[in-house]
Amino acid sequence: MAQETDAPQVPPTAPTAPARALLPFILPAVAVGVAASLVFVGVSAAAEGLQHVLWGALPDALGVGRYSVPWMFTMLIATGLAVGLVVWKVPGHAGPDPATLALSARVMAPAVLPGLVLATGLMLAGGPSLGPENPIIAVNVGLAVWLGARLMPRTPGTLWPVLAEAATIGALFGTPVAAALVISEALAGRPMRGRLWDNVFAPLTAGACGAMTTALVARPTFDLGLPPMGHAHAKDLLAALVIASAAAVLGMCAVHAFPYVHAAFQRLRHPMLMLPAGGAVLGALGALGGHLTLFKGLSEVEELSRDPEGWTAGQFAAMAVVKLAALLVAASCGFRGGRIFPAVFIGSALGLCAHALVPAVHPAVGVATGVLGMLLAVTRQAWVSLFTAAVLVTSPGLLALLCIASLPAWLLVTGRPQMQLCADGTPVR
Repeated sequence: MAQETDAPQVPPTAPTAPARALLPFILPAVAVGVAASLVFVGVSAAAEGLQHVLWGALPDALGVGRYSVPWMFTMLIATGLAVGLVVWKVPGHAGPDPATLALSARVMAPAVLPGLVLATGLMLAGGPSLGPENPIIAVNVGLAVWLGARLMPRTPGTLWPVLAEAATIGALFGTPVAAALVISEALAGRPMRGRLWDNVFAPLTAGACGAMTTALVARPTFDLGLPPMGHAHAKDLLAALVIASAAAVLGMCAVHAFPYVHAAFQRLRHPMLMLPAGGAVLGALGALGGHLTLFKGLSEVEELSRDPEGWTAGQFAAMAVVKLAALLVAASCGFRGGRIFPAVFIGSALGLCAHALVPAVHPAVGVATGVLGMLLAVTRQAWVSLFTAAVLVTSPGLLALLCIASLPAWLLVTGRPQMQLCADGTPVR
């Protein structure tokens, strides 16, 4: 007698959305992508123009060295005073305490955004070690929500922040891939309706338009021009594991110190005291580490990578430590800015330090894995860390090494305090 067997149960798959359900999102995504890129490019261009005046034309006219110690102190304290005045007097106070914010921005009222833009531009021009990403994302999210509700009221309100974040990330990195990875990581912790690709369709469109607009207007590049690696060998794998883990450990030192340094500045209680005091500390760090440890770090890391043999291992290590301390101080005392670009400089300096110590370590391996470990510790954004490390060096064989090196580095940082604080000053976990 034949025995009946049950057919294997195939788990149901989420239905795909029809094209007519996705088409209405294209126009909002394109509009947000272009606008977000123009905001980013506009703020960056204005800040660069002011930087050339403050650190070029003005000291030249006064007969002072552009990066002399007195001028670094003067400019960083003056930047603290200027940003402190914005935080104190401008409506909205340039947003909440930046130590409590992550890459994903909360929606801010329109009245807050002008002050946040002004504080960010002054910071970028003045020399503190922060990048534009966090405040620019916050500005674009606020603008998208405010304008979207008025111009396209039928579009779901929850869509605008996602589009603005994806568009800004695409504009910052010059490619929509980073935006898609970040949005996919965010969706992993939320209930989804439909397929993943349906959910990222509109954000990916916004990220692509943001990236294309930036590419057409500003032509950015992240490739540091380091010599390609070629085929990976066992020594490259060992170097990748060691450097990524060491960078993650160093980054976690700053993460653990973050609430204490932040609390020390908070005791001053007033932005006109906290920010100038932070500027004075940053001036001392600039005098110690040199002018390459100032600013957001992207142009400076390109200068380092053009001549990997131009500094000793001790000099690379000193620049990495000073830049990390400068990032910690700038993020603690109230300057508005992000931490990705300074972390790229720190990781690159660590990787080049490893190459200087052990010439068998390929500079591309050192830089990419150093950046990977540092970004994992500072941002806790795994996809952003992996993507940023990969695009710095045009070596296809490096991607497998980065994936492997990310595993022990992630074990060192996951479940531990993040470089973000709750409202009561305790670290987010």
